[in-house]
This record gives sequence, structure tokens and C-alpha cells, in this order.
Amino acid sequence: MNRAVTSPDDPGAQVAARLLTELRGEITRADSKATVLVGALGISAGVLAALLTSRHWTPARLPGPAALLWWAGVFSLVIALFALLLAVLPRYGRSRWTPGRPLTYFGDIRRAAQVGRLTAALTDTGRDPVRALLLALTETSAIASRKHFWIRTGLIAFGNAAVLLPGSMLLA
Repeated sequence: MNRAVTSPDDPGAQVAARLLTELRGEITRADSKATVLVGALGISAGVLAALLTSRHWTPARLPGPAALLWWAGVFSLVIALFALLLAVLPRYGRSRWTPGRPLTYFGDIRRAAQVGRLTAALTDTGRDPVRALLLALTETSAIASRKHFWIRTGLIAFGNAAVLLPGSMLLA
């Protein structure tokens, strides 16, 4: 039997609140992972560039197939950097708040204040806290999913670069 979650004391609301807390923690961990990976990517690219430029080397010296691998590796590094930066980019977007809808994050509060409805919005949210909780849970889950997508994309691209760049040197 499906029954609606209507009270903050309802076990479903308590689970939703716990999940929201866990999702916020997961977003923090994802941001930390992506930040560390951006640093590792920067160090790797910097060391590679320093080694190659100190020897007056250019990719123009590579034969055709090796040059293709080299540029594919460089492209993969660029993709990895952008993907990891997108992972740490704040995901606030436009507030979807309209009068009668509960406040779920600071963008909603700001929007309600701009239109002079903050007090009414707080009252509406207090009247139906579970709806606000469920909306926040939905939005936060989407943010966590997008962050993990970009981290995976960045890791795959970084892994490709880690294989392609040295591989191009082996073919040279």
C-alpha cells in the first residue's frame, strides 16, 4: 500500500531527511575528489610539459601514427580538465521557486525576497515541510548524479591520456 508522507515525524520523512544529509555529504566528497584530481592533472601536465620543453622537443618530430596518439592524448587531457572542473562547478541554476512552492535552498530564499514574498514563502514551507524536504532531496540527488558523471568522464579521459601520451613516445 502506498501512503503519502505528510508529517515530519513520519518514518518516510525521517528517511528523506537522513538521505538528504547523506547526499549533501556525498556532494562534498565528490567536490573533494574532483579537486584532488584537478590538482593531479595539473601536476602531471606540468611535469610533462617541463620535461619536454627542457629538451627542446616538439610533437612535430613524431611520425604520423605517433603524432596522432600524441594529439589524442593531449585532447584527452583537455577533456579531463574540463570534465573535472564541471564536477566542482556549483550547480545552482535558476530558482524554480514560485509563490506557493516551498523553499528548498538559498536561491529560492533569494528569489522569494526579491519579489517581497519571503515571509509568506517561509509560512508555506513551514506548513508543508515534507514537500520541501522531498523537493530538496530530488534536486540534491540530481546534483550528486551530475557531479559523479563528470568525475567518471574526467577519470576516463585522464586514463586515456595516461596511456596515449607515453604510447606515442614508444612509437616514435
